[in-house]
Amino acid sequence: QVQLVESGGGSVQSGGSLRLSCAASGYTLRYVAWFRQAPGKEREGVAVIDRGGIPSYADSVKGRFTISQDNAKNTVFLQMNSLKPEDTAMYFCAGRVGAYYGARVALLSPNVYSYWGQGTQVTVSS
Repeated sequence: QVQLVESGGGSVQSGGSLRLSCAASGYTLRYVAWFRQAPGKEREGVAVIDRGGIPSYADSVKGRFTISQDNAKNTVFLQMNSLKPEDTAMYFCAGRVGAYYGARVALLSPNVYSYWGQGTQVTVSS
């Protein structure tokens, strides 16, 4: 089994920054992704990183968000800069144990992941 625990959410003004953390325990994850979901909207993939440290991002956050990991601490981070009100959402981290042979872009789909954290709220005010 895998447990994922997010932290670091909060309220900031537009243009501000936050750093989210996702602490994993249990099986070693090959991929860890961040998703977000705003009220009334579908869950959206934001960023993903593989065990080798290669990241991928949604177009909506490229250049503003950075995903990174500390393998020794089994923790994945999401540094969010230049935050906008439209970034307001519950942010979840998700993990996948098995290998994935599909298109890289599909790693931002929630269907790829078996393990999910409880989420941390990010609110950006204008």
